Amino acid sequence: MCGIAGWISYQRDLETQQTAVDAMTETMSCRGPDDRGTWVRGPAALGHRRLAVIDLPGGRQPMSVDTPRGPVAMVYSGEVYNFTELRAELASRGHRFGTSSDTEVVLHGYLEWGAAVAERLNGMYAFAIWDDREQQLVMIRDRMGIKPFYYAPTPDGVLFGSEPKAILANPLARRAVTADGLRELFAFVKTPGHAVWDGMREVEPGTVVTVGRGGIRSHAYWSLETRPHPHGQRETIAHVRELMDDIVNRQLVADVPLCTLLSGGLDSSAMTALAARRLAESGERVRSFAVDFVGQAENFVADALRTTPDTPYVHDVARASRTQHEDIVLDSDQLADPEVRSQVIRARDLPAGFGDMDASLYLLFKAIRRQSTVALSGESADEVFGGYLQFFDPEARKGRTFPWLVRFAEQFGDDESILTEPVGKLLDLDGYTRDSYATAVADVQRLDGESDFEFRMRTISHLHLTRFVRVLLDRKDRASMAVGLEVRVPFCDHRLVEYVYNAPWALKSFDGREKSLLREATADVLPRSVYDRVKSPYPSTQDPAYAVALQRGLRDLLATPSHPVFDLVSRDWLKRAVGNAAPQINQASRRGLERTLDLALWMDIYRPTLELT
Repeated sequence: MCGIAGWISYQRDLETQQTAVDAMTETMSCRGPDDRGTWVRGPAALGHRRLAVIDLPGGRQPMSVDTPRGPVAMVYSGEVYNFTELRAELASRGHRFGTSSDTEVVLHGYLEWGAAVAERLNGMYAFAIWDDREQQLVMIRDRMGIKPFYYAPTPDGVLFGSEPKAILANPLARRAVTADGLRELFAFVKTPGHAVWDGMREVEPGTVVTVGRGGIRSHAYWSLETRPHPHGQRETIAHVRELMDDIVNRQLVADVPLCTLLSGGLDSSAMTALAARRLAESGERVRSFAVDFVGQAENFVADALRTTPDTPYVHDVARASRTQHEDIVLDSDQLADPEVRSQVIRARDLPAGFGDMDASLYLLFKAIRRQSTVALSGESADEVFGGYLQFFDPEARKGRTFPWLVRFAEQFGDDESILTEPVGKLLDLDGYTRDSYATAVADVQRLDGESDFEFRMRTISHLHLTRFVRVLLDRKDRASMAVGLEVRVPFCDHRLVEYVYNAPWALKSFDGREKSLLREATADVLPRSVYDRVKSPYPSTQDPAYAVALQRGLRDLLATPSHPVFDLVSRDWLKRAVGNAAPQINQASRRGLERTLDLALWMDIYRPTLELT
């Protein structure tokens, strides 16, 4: 796993711009603490920071190959899990390799198949190839959008990077956010390609973007397609298990310490148990880590989202699978620490709005990184198998908006309520969401003969797999790579996604429960307690002291009436929210406090120009 950056300028000799290239590259040092390198030739400059995971001495980048017509150079971030098979195929076609890294396989794959190499890759990746023969840059991102990838067109080329901060380090970039960017920031709809920062775009998942002297063009090499499902219940369960065994086995390959993220839910428990079984064949034990909060298990209060604490289930799995387990226990002072919140903002380049859940994830990864370099996560199983409450909510099934927004305001609060009245009217978040929803559902293909109900459930699955999951994948990547930890997501293997997406809802919920297929496919490796457990989201602290700490920081903010955050946030709302006694602060109010504090920190760190017209 690594961080990449680059600059293509057809009207410059970038060998004279090494300082700017180095500055862009160094913003990625957190993603790649082990090595750095740049490659500059004429109009092209590539930068790379490396986190060494496979072939530690041989995978240095940028990597290039000289051809009779000129060099082809690449910077690459991610992992390709079928690189061994691809290497053998390329060798049979005459390619010779000097390393055992997947990076070299991808580069030679491009030499053999061009941009169509993307169709042969199984993994998570974002890479850029400068092809001097064609004087063009080719940028490719994995199918699900596991690895981030951004670019910003310029008058004579493009800037690109794993994260916006790489682009913002170039003097050509503008640190501006328009009203449209703020809509995307607040609306929670994850518009494909939208980067919030003005003039910047994401390379969309499953897409190739090509930059040449004639401009920029893109094409999708993968999309979530509707197909008839070929199997009945028994065969489907068996095939899901077959896929899961293969996926986990492939993703256990690393030349550095590896672990699993264990929450005690079905997803992470199944993945951990399969990993433990595989490693036991060679006499190894899997390491597992879980996040917890001081006093949470003893003082847990059930609510509409979380009916049980995680820790008892985590420990059941650790015992059953004989993992080498450790709980990372956090307190409210750590979660509210302004420096921790600042680090989370810097990792995300935006005030993303997850509050203590972002802070705890960052602190969890920071603690894990002291002992492991790679972690396997259960992320995305809910989107693939249908695990969220909204899959079963009659109101969400009516199809009036994104399913996760149907109960969002009552559970987490309405972000629009914290805004000043003029800003709220200008952004019109309801209208933005309606337009985004109409665009999103238009992409869903209906199977011939599919019932109205099955098509509606297909639509809900499609929205989660093409919108919602990308929010969570970006969150996990940024928090982990901010501390140099590579997190792999087995449930995002495109073979599994395609297969389960096309299974009818009647199969996905054949026993009337969430994630029925995954539960039965892995029943033999799960403790009974986990098999019977109801879905519980990522944990959030229930300690009132956390809200007190938030209020303390926001009182200081209120004492600075000239702070630019009040161009967006209502001072009157904030005064009322800060004045409440901590035990009276509900989840909705707490989220508003977190959102305001994060917005203020973001403005202090990035100094964005807000163009509210």
